[in-house]
Amino acid sequence: MKIGLYFGSFNPIHIGHLIIANHVLNSLDIKKIWFIVSPQNPLKHSNSLLNEYQRLHLVRLAIEDNLSMVASDVEFKLPRPSYTIDTLAYLKEKYPGHEFSIIMGSDSFQNIHKWKNPERIIANYRIIIYNRPGFEIKDSNPNTVILKDAPRLDISATAIRELIKNGKSIRYLVPDKPVEEIKACGYYKK
Repeated sequence: MKIGLYFGSFNPIHIGHLIIANHVLNSLDIKKIWFIVSPQNPLKHSNSLLNEYQRLHLVRLAIEDNLSMVASDVEFKLPRPSYTIDTLAYLKEKYPGHEFSIIMGSDSFQNIHKWKNPERIIANYRIIIYNRPGFEIKDSNPNTVILKDAPRLDISATAIRELIKNGKSIRYLVPDKPVEEIKACGYYKK
Protein backbone atom coordinates (compact mmCIF):
# COMPACT_ATOMS: atom_id res chain seq x y z
CA MET A 1 0.00 0.00 0.00
CA LYS A 2 1.18 3.54 -0.73
CA ILE A 3 1.45 5.47 2.51
CA GLY A 4 2.11 9.18 2.94
CA LEU A 5 4.10 9.92 6.07
CA TYR A 6 3.29 13.34 7.49
CA PHE A 7 5.89 14.05 10.18
CA GLY A 8 5.38 16.82 12.69
CA SER A 9 5.13 18.01 16.24
CA PHE A 10 1.41 18.74 15.71
CA ASN A 11 1.56 21.13 18.65
CA PRO A 12 -1.43 21.29 18.14
CA ILE A 13 -2.77 19.71 14.98
CA HIS A 14 -4.80 22.24 12.98
CA ILE A 15 -6.95 22.43 9.88
CA GLY A 16 -3.96 23.35 7.72
CA HIS A 17 -2.44 19.91 8.42
CA LEU A 18 -5.74 18.18 7.68
CA ILE A 19 -6.42 20.11 4.47
CA ILE A 20 -2.96 19.24 3.10
CA ALA A 21 -3.40 15.56 4.06
CA ASN A 22 -6.79 15.47 2.35
CA HIS A 23 -5.37 17.21 -0.73
CA VAL A 24 -2.61 14.57 -0.98
CA LEU A 25 -5.20 11.79 -0.78
CA ASN A 26 -7.33 13.45 -3.46
CA SER A 27 -4.45 14.35 -5.80
CA LEU A 28 -2.00 11.46 -5.71
CA ASP A 29 -1.90 7.67 -5.55
CA ILE A 30 -1.49 7.70 -1.75
CA LYS A 31 -4.03 5.43 -0.02
CA LYS A 32 -3.42 6.42 3.62
CA ILE A 33 -1.77 9.26 5.50
CA TRP A 34 0.08 8.41 8.69
CA PHE A 35 0.52 11.41 10.98
CA ILE A 36 3.89 10.66 12.62
CA VAL A 37 3.84 12.57 15.89
CA SER A 38 7.44 13.48 16.68
CA PRO A 39 8.26 13.47 20.39
CA GLN A 40 11.39 15.55 19.85
CA ASN A 41 12.40 17.28 16.63
CA PRO A 42 16.20 17.77 16.72
CA LEU A 43 15.85 21.09 14.87
CA LYS A 44 13.23 22.55 17.20
CA HIS A 45 13.54 23.43 20.86
CA SER A 46 10.26 24.52 22.35
CA ASN A 47 9.24 25.13 25.93
CA SER A 48 5.62 25.07 24.78
CA LEU A 49 5.78 21.51 23.42
CA LEU A 50 2.89 19.54 24.86
CA ASN A 51 3.63 15.99 26.03
CA GLU A 52 3.80 13.64 23.02
CA TYR A 53 0.93 11.44 24.28
CA GLN A 54 -1.31 14.49 24.65
CA ARG A 55 -0.41 15.64 21.12
CA LEU A 56 -1.04 12.11 19.78
CA HIS A 57 -4.44 12.13 21.47
CA LEU A 58 -5.31 15.48 19.84
CA VAL A 59 -4.35 14.06 16.43
CA ARG A 60 -6.50 10.98 17.05
CA LEU A 61 -9.45 13.20 17.98
CA ALA A 62 -8.96 15.29 14.83
CA ILE A 63 -8.96 12.33 12.43
CA GLU A 64 -11.04 9.70 14.25
CA ASP A 65 -13.78 9.61 11.62
CA ASN A 66 -11.41 9.38 8.62
CA LEU A 67 -10.35 5.83 7.75
CA SER A 68 -7.68 7.12 5.35
CA MET A 69 -5.76 8.84 8.15
CA VAL A 70 -3.87 7.26 11.04
CA ALA A 71 -2.19 8.79 14.11
CA SER A 72 1.16 7.08 14.68
CA ASP A 73 3.31 6.88 17.79
CA VAL A 74 6.11 5.00 15.99
CA GLU A 75 8.75 7.56 17.00
CA PHE A 76 7.83 7.21 20.69
CA LYS A 77 9.57 3.82 20.68
CA LEU A 78 12.70 4.97 18.85
CA PRO A 79 15.80 6.73 20.24
CA ARG A 80 15.57 10.48 20.74
CA PRO A 81 15.88 12.93 19.21
CA SER A 82 13.78 11.66 16.30
CA TYR A 83 15.63 11.50 12.99
CA THR A 84 13.48 10.91 9.92
CA ILE A 85 16.02 8.55 8.32
CA ASP A 86 15.94 6.29 11.40
CA THR A 87 12.13 6.24 11.43
CA LEU A 88 12.08 5.42 7.71
CA ALA A 89 14.53 2.54 8.20
CA TYR A 90 12.38 1.17 11.03
CA LEU A 91 9.15 1.46 9.01
CA LYS A 92 10.72 -0.12 5.92
CA GLU A 93 11.83 -3.11 7.98
CA LYS A 94 8.55 -3.46 9.88
CA TYR A 95 6.26 -2.92 6.85
CA PRO A 96 8.14 -4.26 3.80
CA GLY A 97 4.91 -4.40 1.74
CA HIS A 98 4.26 -0.66 2.00
CA GLU A 99 5.70 2.08 -0.18
CA PHE A 100 6.35 5.20 1.87
CA SER A 101 6.40 8.81 0.71
CA ILE A 102 7.18 11.82 2.87
CA ILE A 103 4.85 14.83 2.99
CA MET A 104 6.42 18.15 3.92
CA GLY A 105 6.11 21.86 3.49
CA SER A 106 8.49 23.77 1.25
CA ASP A 107 9.91 25.45 4.37
CA SER A 108 11.01 22.05 5.72
CA PHE A 109 12.32 20.95 2.32
CA GLN A 110 14.53 24.04 2.15
CA ASN A 111 16.11 22.86 5.42
CA ILE A 112 16.47 19.18 4.47
CA HIS A 113 20.24 19.61 4.10
CA LYS A 114 20.34 20.05 7.93
CA TRP A 115 18.74 16.64 8.48
CA LYS A 116 20.59 13.42 9.27
CA ASN A 117 21.53 11.69 5.97
CA PRO A 118 19.41 13.90 3.72
CA GLU A 119 20.94 12.44 0.56
CA ARG A 120 19.64 8.95 1.49
CA ILE A 121 16.15 10.33 2.09
CA ILE A 122 16.09 12.23 -1.21
CA ALA A 123 17.50 9.28 -3.18
CA ASN A 124 15.24 6.58 -1.69
CA TYR A 125 11.87 8.18 -0.94
CA ARG A 126 9.35 10.19 -2.88
CA ILE A 127 8.97 13.57 -1.22
CA ILE A 128 5.62 15.29 -1.62
CA ILE A 129 6.03 19.04 -1.14
CA TYR A 130 3.34 21.63 -0.59
CA ASN A 131 4.43 25.23 -1.06
CA ARG A 132 4.25 27.47 1.97
CA PRO A 133 4.14 31.25 1.63
CA GLY A 134 7.64 32.66 1.28
CA PHE A 135 9.25 29.28 0.57
CA GLU A 136 8.65 28.56 -3.11
CA ILE A 137 10.23 25.34 -4.41
CA LYS A 138 10.93 24.58 -8.02
CA ASP A 139 12.90 21.38 -7.59
CA SER A 140 13.68 19.08 -10.49
CA ASN A 141 14.68 16.03 -8.45
CA PRO A 142 12.86 12.98 -9.88
CA ASN A 143 11.86 11.86 -6.35
CA THR A 144 10.11 15.10 -5.46
CA VAL A 145 6.51 15.90 -6.27
CA ILE A 146 5.42 19.50 -5.86
CA LEU A 147 1.71 19.58 -5.19
CA LYS A 148 -0.08 21.64 -7.76
CA ASP A 149 -3.00 23.73 -6.60
CA ALA A 150 -2.49 22.77 -2.95
CA PRO A 151 -4.49 25.07 -0.68
CA ARG A 152 -2.24 27.71 0.84
CA LEU A 153 -3.25 28.51 4.37
CA ASP A 154 -0.86 30.51 6.48
CA ILE A 155 -1.85 28.86 9.77
CA SER A 156 0.79 28.11 12.37
CA ALA A 157 0.66 26.10 15.56
CA THR A 158 2.76 28.86 17.16
CA ALA A 159 0.05 31.44 16.43
CA ILE A 160 -2.63 29.04 17.70
CA ARG A 161 -0.74 28.53 20.98
CA GLU A 162 -0.43 32.31 21.33
CA LEU A 163 -4.18 32.74 20.84
CA ILE A 164 -4.88 30.15 23.55
CA LYS A 165 -2.39 31.77 25.90
CA ASN A 166 -4.16 35.10 25.41
CA GLY A 167 -7.62 33.62 25.98
CA LYS A 168 -8.68 34.03 22.34
CA SER A 169 -10.75 31.63 20.23
CA ILE A 170 -9.11 28.96 18.05
CA ARG A 171 -12.42 27.89 16.59
CA TYR A 172 -12.18 27.13 12.85
CA LEU A 173 -8.37 26.85 13.13
CA VAL A 174 -8.43 23.54 15.01
CA PRO A 175 -11.08 20.80 14.62
CA ASP A 176 -13.85 20.88 17.23
CA LYS A 177 -12.93 17.77 19.26
CA PRO A 178 -9.29 18.81 19.80
CA VAL A 179 -10.52 22.33 20.68
CA GLU A 180 -12.78 20.84 23.37
CA GLU A 181 -9.90 18.72 24.72
CA ILE A 182 -7.49 21.68 24.74
CA LYS A 183 -10.05 23.75 26.70
CA ALA A 184 -10.97 20.95 29.11
CA CYS A 185 -7.33 20.17 29.93
CA GLY A 186 -6.09 23.76 29.95
CA TYR A 187 -3.37 23.05 27.37
CA TYR A 188 -1.13 25.91 26.21
CA LYS A 189 -2.43 28.34 28.87
CA LYS A 190 1.06 29.03 30.26
